[in-house]
Amino acid sequence: MIIMGATDRRAPQGFAPVAIGLGLTLIHLIGIPVTNVSVNPARSLGPALIVAIFGGHSLALSQVWLFWLAPILGGIVAGSLYLSLFSESRQEIERQPVKTIP
Repeated sequence: MIIMGATDRRAPQGFAPVAIGLGLTLIHLIGIPVTNVSVNPARSLGPALIVAIFGGHSLALSQVWLFWLAPILGGIVAGSLYLSLFSESRQEIERQPVKTIP
């Protein structure tokens, strides 16, 4: 939701990295103490494979599917919510002048 809002053409230009970075910081500050959150699914897969191969424990590997499924579902939900809450009508888009790059 943050990424879609920060990169929307109606958002102030140049502030997307700040908004996205602060959003990720907040996610990590809240999530790491609670669940050892990993925002990157590939980052979750590597340690789970190492534990399964060298540690003999398959519990971590059996839970990796959630680190892939949750972001995908979250993206779908956030995209749908953003479009339903903040989308412009076709008439509003057609009325606005086209910006050209000099």
